[in-house]
Amino acid sequence: MPATPDALPAPRIPLSRDRVLRAAAAFADENGLEALSMRKLAQAVGVEAMSLYNHVASKEDLLDGMIDLVFSEIELPSAAEGWKRAMRQRAISVRTVLARHRWAVGLMESRTSPGPATLRHHDAVLGCLRETGFSLELAAHAYSALDSYIYGFALQERGLPFDTPQESAALAQVMLAQFPAATYPHLAEFTFEHVLQPGYDFGNEYEFGLDLILDGLERAHRTAQPRNRTSGDKIAMAGFGPSAGKSSTPLVSLSSSEHSDPTTDSADIPAT
Repeated sequence: MPATPDALPAPRIPLSRDRVLRAAAAFADENGLEALSMRKLAQAVGVEAMSLYNHVASKEDLLDGMIDLVFSEIELPSAAEGWKRAMRQRAISVRTVLARHRWAVGLMESRTSPGPATLRHHDAVLGCLRETGFSLELAAHAYSALDSYIYGFALQERGLPFDTPQESAALAQVMLAQFPAATYPHLAEFTFEHVLQPGYDFGNEYEFGLDLILDGLERAHRTAQPRNRTSGDKIAMAGFGPSAGKSSTPLVSLSSSEHSDPTTDSADIPAT
């Protein structure tokens, strides 16, 4: 008897680089980057491990692609809405994306072979600042200050021993029981009068600090001497020419581990 349509197996989804990268990111989201291996990834997509190498050349190539996928999820800033609003929204978007992919914190600026989404993101940030009147030097300062804060806050959040305000309050009470309030009066005051108050959420500190940085950049931008973009500026943006050594732009950090998490290294992923 011929098989009925209900008995037919579901069509197999073709393997592609995009599918491999998305499966790897989903696995790392759920289990952590340290648990990811090519063998486990192959099991997740239903193929033999060797089949993955038709789409990713190595574990480093896999990580490059995973980070590029994370960058592709971040909202790109636009000069049309004004630099301050655009940088604020971009910073919030980065934090939101990193909250989904906590394994990526510390790896975002570590790749030596950045993908197109990574490059597009950096170019858009610099373009937004330059098109709204930032000199090349001030754009470099702004990008450095913002990303140091964004990635630093995300790294701190990832290391905290709690995930919700309720867990934070419960932990604070446990910690209070371990030290005499009279010996540490300011810490006790902070805990009782701030952390344990209804509505406290450590995550709310993010936008407060972000606005301080943006306000400072606004003052610097307002008082800076206007300077038109020159050919030397354009060359320096690519990392060449006489202006290249005078300031360190975020593009340079693409080939450094300035923001890398010292506890996480791409080599930690087993090859099989």
